[in-house]
Amino acid sequence: MKHFVLLLTFISLISCSNQKYYVSKIEGKKIGITEKQSSVAEIENYIKPYREHIDKDLGEVLAYCPETLDKSKGEWQTNIGCFLADITIEKANPIFIKRQQKSIDICLLNHGGIRTIVPKGNVTARNAYEVMPFENSAIIIGLKGVQIAEIANYIISEKKPHPLAGMTFTISKDNVAKNIQVQGKPLENDKIYYVVTSDYLSNGGDNMVFFKKGVERYDIDYKLRNIMIDYFKDVDTLNVNSDIRISKEN
Repeated sequence: MKHFVLLLTFISLISCSNQKYYVSKIEGKKIGITEKQSSVAEIENYIKPYREHIDKDLGEVLAYCPETLDKSKGEWQTNIGCFLADITIEKANPIFIKRQQKSIDICLLNHGGIRTIVPKGNVTARNAYEVMPFENSAIIIGLKGVQIAEIANYIISEKKPHPLAGMTFTISKDNVAKNIQVQGKPLENDKIYYVVTSDYLSNGGDNMVFFKKGVERYDIDYKLRNIMIDYFKDVDTLNVNSDIRISKEN
């Protein structure tokens, strides 16, 4: 990844009467920072103890993963997608219940937000940073049942295994969602369901415009990456649930 330093040149006009400065022109150029740039020993020595401290924290073994979690394997759902959606509800729901006396029904995240695998074996905080390098936070949106149906049909139209939990449905032969259930019960169009997602998606990211139709919105100030790390710390072995969430009509 390339980083750039922006150099700005300020040309100022000076008023002799009151010594005020005014910016009249800004010039800049990009200087690429690559592996070709030589390191400075003084800087390296200064940051060394901080780097070692961070590396130690990120490298500490927190739990064990019984299988490789990979978003590339699965047509409508993947093991890593199901895992992330499950633990997001598991960790966010107690906070939501305590603060709002309401429960989360569904989790929907985006397939593209998963940046790499969780390998089989020991897992660390570094794995969480690699899977979710962004600063996305968990947001809970209250949606009517008609918008939940929109979620199902959105997933069908996208043809991507977006992480999903708390909701199941069948894809009919004419590519329409049917038998939609939330927490094991048939969907009710006028009922409000609480969906936990990322702040990016809650604002309509990835064309998930149904979230913008929400009737309630709650920010629980909990980063999705920290949900992963906290889950790792709480368990000995990761629980990977492979139950069927999206099925296709024969």
